[in-house]
Amino acid sequence: MMMLQKIRSVIVEDETAAREVLKNYVQKYCPQIEVVGEAQNFKEAVPLLHELQPQLVFLDVEMPFGNAFDVLEACKDLQFETIFVTAFSEYSLKALNQSAAYYLLKPISIEELITAVNKVQQHIQNHEIFNRNKIIVENFRETKLEKQQVILPTLEGFEVVKMEEIVRLRGNGNFTDLYLSDGQKKMVCRFLKHFTEILPFPFVRVHKSHIINVNSVKSYHKGAGGYVTLTDGSEIEISPSYKEDFLKVFK
Repeated sequence: MMMLQKIRSVIVEDETAAREVLKNYVQKYCPQIEVVGEAQNFKEAVPLLHELQPQLVFLDVEMPFGNAFDVLEACKDLQFETIFVTAFSEYSLKALNQSAAYYLLKPISIEELITAVNKVQQHIQNHEIFNRNKIIVENFRETKLEKQQVILPTLEGFEVVKMEEIVRLRGNGNFTDLYLSDGQKKMVCRFLKHFTEILPFPFVRVHKSHIINVNSVKSYHKGAGGYVTLTDGSEIEISPSYKEDFLKVFK
């Protein structure tokens, strides 16, 4: 029986203790991973990644001399999967979620580590190489939120759209239907709640099944909750429980 080739990986983490814990976890619980190098900051990481050209990098978000996004910018000519390691930060988590990135919160959960590694392994084995790193860096550098991009996991793979192109979102069981300004509809493998957490204003939840881009509102019609007409011609009900928050946007 042919042995599968191990995934060559590098750990970039500035805290020695945290780096050792992660390496021990990987060696003990992720036998498909081979740790071929370690770095503790931006200055060490960039030349090491160019030298070793790993398939996977465990990358701390905050480090001396430059953060994770600086590392990715300096290594944009390389192709590797990234699992971010971060202490809780609402901003960084939102950015990573928008980019469909893999990340681990400190202290690291063994179960979450195994899950992230298994997903990366599946992509590598299936040759589903998608340069999320490029999108992550572009989003981090882009100051206008509407110009930032969202990576959408679909049944066929991934699609990338700018936030300003999204008119509305509708919950569809375990999936979410996205309706775009050019008339396209995308079925995304995420619950609607996922987008409630990652999409910033001008996206507003107006119903248990609907999130809208308020920049796409053409008119509002009164009622118990009322409803809005959007630029794509759709009419979306506003639940009474969401009505007050929706109307505040236009005051």
